[in-house]
Amino acid sequence: MEKNNRDFAKLVEIMRILRGENGCPWDKEQNHKSLRQHLIEEAYEVIETIDQGKYKELPEELGDVLLQVVFHAQMAAERGDFTIEDVIQAINEKLLRRHPHVFGDAVIRSADEQITHWENLKKSQEGKKSAIDGVPKELPALLRAYRMQGKAATVGFDWGEIAPVWEKVQEEIQELKEAFDKGSRDGIEDELGDLLFSIVNLSRFLKANPEDALRRTIEKFYTRFIKIEETFAEQERDMRQASLEEMDEIWNRIKAESKQ
Repeated sequence: MEKNNRDFAKLVEIMRILRGENGCPWDKEQNHKSLRQHLIEEAYEVIETIDQGKYKELPEELGDVLLQVVFHAQMAAERGDFTIEDVIQAINEKLLRRHPHVFGDAVIRSADEQITHWENLKKSQEGKKSAIDGVPKELPALLRAYRMQGKAATVGFDWGEIAPVWEKVQEEIQELKEAFDKGSRDGIEDELGDLLFSIVNLSRFLKANPEDALRRTIEKFYTRFIKIEETFAEQERDMRQASLEEMDEIWNRIKAESKQ
């Protein structure tokens, strides 16, 4: 623990020097807004590392995220707003407060009960007006819908079983077809949004995160499409001159090989 404290203090001191008079010009120019995108990018690099199973690289990627936290805290300390110690104290207090079943006398028997308890605590202790408050607008749309639906479920706004969820998806598909037949662009967009939202709801009942599922599919598409291009390159052919049926045949062969 003593070594951890020294190492963390060293990180804080390095950041202070980088922001100091003789520090790095780039670091000194940054502010909270300019660093926003860097924090998002570093978080996604952690996700990518986990998805690829490169756990030996995870410490470095997590360190990059930690640097962003220390960076923001240093800028705030320079203005006298708060320090890294305040950040640590805040999260310590929050964890203790939101886990009374571990650090207190409350009884919680399952992860679902904990989620409901957590959301109720946030609403009562943090003054949230709605059960669905607290979902960042900057989240990817699928993930935001998933989180918002989950929060609504903690107060009972949810189906009790999966059967009506399947029915809702089919209903939204039909309504999208009807909007398409009418040629209404606004109607198509509205109904497409409703369909996506219902599929996100279905994903909750299937215990599958829709953002993770879509990212996996995108990665599969990327890998297989690259192989199709490589196939045509090896044959010294222009892919644009091939028929869709021929490309589809190659796609299915690559798909079968990947499953093997």
